[in-house]
Amino acid sequence: MATTSWAERLTAQPAGLRSSTLSGKPLLEAKPELCFHTTRQFKKARAVVTSALTRDSMRVAASGLAAVGLSALLQFSPLGAPPASANEATILNFGPPQEGGFVQDDAGVLNRVTKAELKGILKELEDEKGYHINFITVRKLTSKSDAFEFADAILEKWYPTIEEGNNKGIVLLVTTQKEGAVTGGPAFVQAVGDQVLEAVTTENLPVLATDEKYNEAFSSTAKRLVAAINGLPDIPGPKFEETKRESNFKTRQETDEKRGQFSTVVGGLLVIAFVVPMAQYYAYVSKK
Repeated sequence: MATTSWAERLTAQPAGLRSSTLSGKPLLEAKPELCFHTTRQFKKARAVVTSALTRDSMRVAASGLAAVGLSALLQFSPLGAPPASANEATILNFGPPQEGGFVQDDAGVLNRVTKAELKGILKELEDEKGYHINFITVRKLTSKSDAFEFADAILEKWYPTIEEGNNKGIVLLVTTQKEGAVTGGPAFVQAVGDQVLEAVTTENLPVLATDEKYNEAFSSTAKRLVAAINGLPDIPGPKFEETKRESNFKTRQETDEKRGQFSTVVGGLLVIAFVVPMAQYYAYVSKK
């Protein structure tokens, strides 16, 4: 199959109506030599040429606008920020929040008030005691079996050595599974204590998450951890309400009572069904 070069393709076009293949701009260096026998033919040909030039100009303008839009998007887009809905791998790879940050709300369930409150509480703790706690939310887990496994993976990925993660803490909340986990380095775990760590993961995080009170779950957890580190009395968390489960099965006594009531009702209906028609019949016969 014969091939055509860019030069041959341009030469093949009529003089005066050629356009640059790369830029799309018409080349008007030569005028077409056309003969028109009537005014109507001349107007029709001029309209065709004008329409073709207008379409080419519109294509060039559209291409220019698209290029400008793409350039602005690349210039102003936050390439260094994690996507709005990240998975486990993205959270692990992007590392801890930027300097001065303590919250990574991947699930998008925390409001501004809670984020500001957490930042104030945790910043004060870090300045006074040297402990840094990261609060993280995620919608669901796909690669890890539970929240504790993923929390440990975050700690090991963000702080590879014991020295780096010694005084660091991780608080994780999985919104769809309604569960949470708290883990940290040796110094952090010792400062908080096993009792408070267990209480937070069985009371504050899961109980409030079940009611979708995610802001309160993180706020109460932060205050409880900070109180433990500062040696203050523990702040009890909410507990699951124990509801009495009633059986749907009837006892034998209840069944006998219901059966007796049913027999009485049926017997009464049968009596009415026979007695009333008979009474009406005798009344009718006696009148005759």
